[in-house]
Amino acid sequence: MRAHARGPFSLLSGDDSFVMSAADEQSLTPREQVEYTELRATIRERGTARICIFAAGLAVWGALTVATAALASTPLATLLPLLVLAAVFEAIFALHIGVERIGRYLQVFYETSGGVAGPAAVTRSWEHAAMSFGRPRGAVGVDALFTIIFVLAAVFNVAPALILEPTRAEQVFVGGAHALFVVRLVAARAGARTQRAVDLARFRELQERRTPNG
Repeated sequence: MRAHARGPFSLLSGDDSFVMSAADEQSLTPREQVEYTELRATIRERGTARICIFAAGLAVWGALTVATAALASTPLATLLPLLVLAAVFEAIFALHIGVERIGRYLQVFYETSGGVAGPAAVTRSWEHAAMSFGRPRGAVGVDALFTIIFVLAAVFNVAPALILEPTRAEQVFVGGAHALFVVRLVAARAGARTQRAVDLARFRELQERRTPNG
């Protein structure tokens, strides 16, 4: 099989996959070629799945919340839609973390020359460009974890419990569960902000261990 140059771009044509780069002339094995293509596809698919899970999960949660408000006889019933809401968020968070980690892996092992990023190594390299881009002044911010929506959903979720005039014990139990969910949202958002740097440092450490001169 013909060897291809190692780099960040994939051009698919029929049954052939070519990974092209002028930055690194190191040969790309068939396994590495397939790995790069599949990981890029995984990033695309998980990004789409995250939005679909959010939309579908919010719809299911909304239906459960309405049913709880109409039929529940105890404030503890609001814990069921809260559990669904938490499960939806955890699925979205896991997909987000996975996608970011794959991106950092590609950045270190496929977008660097010999594991060292330099001017030539980062030419036309999406992961390097995306991480360096940051959030310019005036740019529109995007909440990849939909945390604001989840916080609002948690507030709406506790409303049926208040309508049922809960006892002190029920207020503490139900309110505490919702508060823990909000704390989880805040902690996950804070962790996601630093994840890229942490994962990048870890993958660079692993790359140095693999490099004979490292």
